[in-house]
Amino acid sequence: MNTATRPHEPAPYVPQIRLYQNWLRDQRGLSFAAYNDLWRWSVTDLEGFWQSIWDYFELESPTPHKAALSKNAMPGAVWFEGAKTNYAHQVFRHVQPAQAAGLSAVISINEKGLRREMSWPELRRQVAALALHLQAQGVQPGDRVAAYLPNIPEAMVAFLATVSVGGVWSICAPDMGTNAVLDRFKQIEPKVLIAVDGVSYGGRDFDRMAVLQELKDALPTVQHVIVHENLGTLDLASCDVAASVQMSAITSRDDAEVQAFEPLWLPFDHPLWIVYSSGTTGLPKPIVHGHGGTVIVALANKILHNDVGCSYHPNSFGERFHWYSSTGWVMWNAQVAGLLNGVTCVIYDGNPGGSKDNPDWGILWRMASEEKVTFFGAGAAFFANCQKAGVDLTRCGDLSLIRALGTTGSPLSPETQSWGTAEFKKIGTDIWWCNISGGTDFAGAFVGGHRELPQEPGVMQCRMLGAAVESWNEAGEPVKGEVGELVCTQPIPSMPLFFWGDKDNARYLASYFEMYPAGHGRQPGGGDGPASMGGVWRHGDWLRIGNGNPETKGEGEGCVIFGRSDATINRYGLRMGTSELYSAVEALPEVMDSMVVDLEYLGKESYMPLFVVLRPGTLLDDALKAKLNNAIKVALSPRFIPNEIFQVAEIPRTLSGKKQELPIKKLMLGQPLEKVVNKDAMANPACLDWYVDLAKQHLAKA
Repeated sequence: MNTATRPHEPAPYVPQIRLYQNWLRDQRGLSFAAYNDLWRWSVTDLEGFWQSIWDYFELESPTPHKAALSKNAMPGAVWFEGAKTNYAHQVFRHVQPAQAAGLSAVISINEKGLRREMSWPELRRQVAALALHLQAQGVQPGDRVAAYLPNIPEAMVAFLATVSVGGVWSICAPDMGTNAVLDRFKQIEPKVLIAVDGVSYGGRDFDRMAVLQELKDALPTVQHVIVHENLGTLDLASCDVAASVQMSAITSRDDAEVQAFEPLWLPFDHPLWIVYSSGTTGLPKPIVHGHGGTVIVALANKILHNDVGCSYHPNSFGERFHWYSSTGWVMWNAQVAGLLNGVTCVIYDGNPGGSKDNPDWGILWRMASEEKVTFFGAGAAFFANCQKAGVDLTRCGDLSLIRALGTTGSPLSPETQSWGTAEFKKIGTDIWWCNISGGTDFAGAFVGGHRELPQEPGVMQCRMLGAAVESWNEAGEPVKGEVGELVCTQPIPSMPLFFWGDKDNARYLASYFEMYPAGHGRQPGGGDGPASMGGVWRHGDWLRIGNGNPETKGEGEGCVIFGRSDATINRYGLRMGTSELYSAVEALPEVMDSMVVDLEYLGKESYMPLFVVLRPGTLLDDALKAKLNNAIKVALSPRFIPNEIFQVAEIPRTLSGKKQELPIKKLMLGQPLEKVVNKDAMANPACLDWYVDLAKQHLAKA
């Protein structure tokens, strides 16, 4: 891929996916009449497709690989066997050409108005300094480094430093409750903890030193603590946290060893990071992704589908990429991944909606104008809030450089997308929406955007290259034009290596591969394969491929996600297991039992009711509601405070004692009782009448 810098020779912009198709034609002799033909090739000839991605992006390895895909099994696929890589190495390839072009690596703004700009050489220097420090503290390849940091440049530096020496990175956002953080970090037994003294959000400062002490005390494996002074009030001399070092003192180092530092070459499947995706039972799942798989999928997704080009390439010169995210969401990882392609990343730390006293949903838009952002991404809820608040983009500065809007996290309603399109038309831009859906689970996307395909509000344009996505009915048959289970029938390089501490892959298999028989639908191009190929990936989303018109038999390739098909909470783009909420609620002495459902569904706002069974004689008054909400806020996050709380006589349970979350969710979405629950399999079927009445009331108001 030619990255020569010719900023003074402007030419008409060519979409990134067209450049790739031109390369396939010229270098491979492959031409496709339509995108669907290209997609089908990518999920049928997996080795040919992923090798083309390696070659197109000129990925480097000091050792050759045997094959792009040596073993097609799920789980257990073997990708690029023999190759060595490092995420940080791919980032540092851009230092010299980006600096020569006069472009920055990271521009950061916080809600207090502090603006910082970091050059590519400065990014590399700070990463090298911290990496050498970690090595001096005994961090070896495979050791875990846990971070408790907000969306600031220091988080990027800490991540790249950790992975450059082979450490395994894991981060939680400081807005998460202590229990939620410990539920994650305790499982991975980190050697080092990198944290922040405090954060600012919604116009308020929140000291986090007491929380940091709690984390340190509860994590006996932590041998070293690094603290970043974010609020400007940190005094390590009087700090109770043992063995703390100030991050700025480490990253100020600049000597010959720092200048000579190079990231370690690691096996393609060396663990990169641990992210967490909660299910409905048990602790959050500590998902391990590898260096090579994450890098190659991030490049394919971000460049070909999101159309984010290299900032110093003449075709996309000056590209600036912004995706608003908390560090607790995998979109933070996606934002950092812009560095893999030499893109200037514009990040924001704070509340995108202003403060409670002074709500302002124009903050990010004005930042985008001032910083000349070209790709603007956020959770679907952000755009919905802008619409509700009546944001007028013509009053937010010059937004004409924005070529794309990205959304994910929850389904984007057609109404909100139409609103955004109309707003950009007022400023003279025919805006392209890059709506994507994927998951923390594999650090990628299954369905998403295509710069040159038709757009329809609320619809994702296509299945992603390399993602063998289908919608299956209850019989495990692929369907079009109908809502079914989202499955992926072929492996993707960024799928998890394993879950940390998961003996015999038991949790991994149960999470994604147990719904359908091994071998069913596993043959590339369609059909069953041998059981040794494993099962298909069942993601837990409702998906429709095609237009949903029975008369046309679902023609078209547009995709619509209709929300979660399981009982996991997807609240404003962040997933949380219901078990974590129950732990917080049922710890209160007044609560005997509880159940929560998230009614997120296409075109509807997230509505999450909480049902509680209280101790005899206890009434659900305002004081108790406030107590329940606070317990959830402290343990998890304010994002998971329910819309309503109901006192009930019983929580519906199966004969084996499981809470009937999914049937109640389906009931409240309008499905008839007889289709969602088998009363004979219930311990207390008589309690359902109350929920049926509530569902009727809810649907009447919807």
